[in-house]
Amino acid sequence: MWMKPVSTIVQHALKTGSVRATSTILAGEPTEPKVVTSEIPGPKSKQLIGDLDSVTQSSSVQFFADYEKSIGNYITDVDGNSYLDVFMQISSMPLGYNHPDMLEVFRNEENLKALVNRPALGSFPNEFWPQKLKDVLMSISPGLDNVMTMMCGSCSNENAYKCLFMTYRKHQRGEKIEFSDEELSSCMINKPPGAPNLSLLSFKGAFHGRTMGTLSTTHSKAIHKIDIPAFDWPIAPFPKYKYPLEEHIRENKQEDEKCLVRIEELFEEFNKKGSPVAGVIIEPIQSEGGDNEASPEFFQQLQRTSKKYGAGFLIDEVQTGGGATGKMWCHEHFNLDSPPDVMTFSKKMLTGGFYHNLDHKPSQSYRIYNTWMGDPSKLLLLEAFLKVVKKQNLLHQVNIVGDKLKSGLHECEKEFPIINSVRGRGTFLAVNVETTALRDKIVGNLKKKGVLTGGSGDQAIRFRPSLTLQEHHVDILLDRFRKVLKELK
Repeated sequence: MWMKPVSTIVQHALKTGSVRATSTILAGEPTEPKVVTSEIPGPKSKQLIGDLDSVTQSSSVQFFADYEKSIGNYITDVDGNSYLDVFMQISSMPLGYNHPDMLEVFRNEENLKALVNRPALGSFPNEFWPQKLKDVLMSISPGLDNVMTMMCGSCSNENAYKCLFMTYRKHQRGEKIEFSDEELSSCMINKPPGAPNLSLLSFKGAFHGRTMGTLSTTHSKAIHKIDIPAFDWPIAPFPKYKYPLEEHIRENKQEDEKCLVRIEELFEEFNKKGSPVAGVIIEPIQSEGGDNEASPEFFQQLQRTSKKYGAGFLIDEVQTGGGATGKMWCHEHFNLDSPPDVMTFSKKMLTGGFYHNLDHKPSQSYRIYNTWMGDPSKLLLLEAFLKVVKKQNLLHQVNIVGDKLKSGLHECEKEFPIINSVRGRGTFLAVNVETTALRDKIVGNLKKKGVLTGGSGDQAIRFRPSLTLQEHHVDILLDRFRKVLKELK
């Protein structure tokens, strides 16, 4: 990792409480939220939603944004409302809105041409592509040798799954590289041995995407899956912890052990039914499924179990990656025996893709391929983002601001019994509400007070701010959160 360790001076200051977050306020950023319409969405947004609905499905639209006026940690809508955004486009805006370093990228004519002349990267990449991959993506590799770029989280996982299957079959064949005539012909009609009976193990509450393969490993909300055919693959229990963690060590350890026993049982069951598990797919924190977290010890043993059965170990860092947990990759908190075999990314990383070890590198061309396979312009944006992270020591800032936010949420938890189970790492945090209806009401009322948050699972409110969130932003968030909770008492 290129990130410098925290200096001894900073370490001392952290212990003494004398360190504050680096100032990352952008010129023109509002000092507080401002809501000027009696309803949200306001009249202009409502009209635009009607216009949009005449050509496409629009019921998920909350409001129309004015991205010209949005700045830093604030998003402005077309009706003039300005919100403190601690949801950040579903965890995908790493530096907030209109960051000058990001805007500067395409003022460079060479970079602008890379944006306009979008290549089919698998066949006609830019001259700078190999070096950019080394300088940018490989500079933050989680210890893996290769990287494949993709467009989004779903297609990153979808293609990573293919790597898991191909590598498992490679191991079954041994030294044999060539495919048999039977394999080549049978795969064309979706039959074994060319289309083998293999499975992937995923977890209850997981979200890995909405494409066909990833949807079979997604188990967070029924609306994602209803009416869509799915593979008969094993679904393991994800630990359900009691909070505060420090008061329930014994119970949570037992929960880990119970889940790990069931995981091993599923490996055996699917081996016996002729559909062996070729890979395990897991999020470091289940982000859509309710911000569910598991212990480092759980992840360590899960990796060992995967290795025992010859299954690839894939960690999905699509939402958790990019620094929000206080490390570039959330799984770096887990002290694993070795890097995962495959790790996917997107969202805050601004481009999709996956890192993998050499064992999971396809031997033949076109096995992992599509027209664009990412976008050079997105890698240029990622390069600018990483420079800001390094220059402003934003991972350090995330930990300072995250500690303040988490402490404030714990205080709210003590004051208002309708919320519980504060959890997470860095600023990647969540809190539970007693019921889904009450959770949705709190999220809606926060929006009316100029704060954008989001829900996850059935009961959680999730916080997904940019890495530039400041301590005074946390004060605003907690103040408005308390006001909403008081109004519900």
